[in-house]
Amino acid sequence: MEKESEKKTADIDNGVVAMAVRYQGFDPAAYLQYNYTPPRADFQRSDSIVPWKLSCLHKAFTEGDIDGDLLVDIGTGPTLYQVMSGCEVFRRVILTDFLEVNRKELKTWLGGGSGSLDWTPYLEYVCQLEGRSSSAASDKASRLRSAVTDVLPIDVHRQQPLASGALPPTGADCLVSCFCLESVSPDVASFNRALGNISTLLRLGGHLLLIGALGESFYLGGPGLQIPVVPLDEAQVCNSLKATGFALVQLSVYTLPPDMRVGVDDVSGVFFAKARKL
Repeated sequence: MEKESEKKTADIDNGVVAMAVRYQGFDPAAYLQYNYTPPRADFQRSDSIVPWKLSCLHKAFTEGDIDGDLLVDIGTGPTLYQVMSGCEVFRRVILTDFLEVNRKELKTWLGGGSGSLDWTPYLEYVCQLEGRSSSAASDKASRLRSAVTDVLPIDVHRQQPLASGALPPTGADCLVSCFCLESVSPDVASFNRALGNISTLLRLGGHLLLIGALGESFYLGGPGLQIPVVPLDEAQVCNSLKATGFALVQLSVYTLPPDMRVGVDDVSGVFFAKARKL
């Protein structure tokens, strides 16, 4: 039995290493173009996927049960939308990613540069969700830039995903993670292990806001770079959260319309989970 357990652990570790090697060809600009421009980011359409994600995050951060000092985004990638609502609730925000190219992309925008994508329409949309004029987008951009205190390397497959001392001893008050764990894990076992690893960064009673793909087996991380993904369904998401010490508060599902299936992945839907660490 012990040898079988050791073999499973070794298989997971080998799969994780293979994923890390594949990600060395990741192209942030191409990824943003594939997923964060119309039709997937069409703010005039109520059934577009990006407005749905922003609405889920806005609602979660304004329901009154999420608060504290520190918000940490796990596996930020080259995107910023996932903390645009949270930066109004938390005094400090930390962004994290495994890849230096993604951290560089984030730092470019945070430092006042434009980066590979114009985030203005996103900022305007979130301002509208908050009941403010879209003209407040520049104020929100300033708020986001001032709230983000660090952009750190992370490895969700390590028992200690962040460097020692990166967070307060009690942990973060809230974690956000969008399309990270299932896209860096070779199988469900490694997905669960990564979920358990990031839970160590969260204080007891803190919240996890998790957005991820349903029914997806691959996505394009750049021209010709097909990255495998663990295909998840709603039941697996619920089981994984329970197995790693979370109580599910809410689960919402978005089903992609036919014209959102643009060939850069085979995703069928997206889930949004709000959970609390027990």
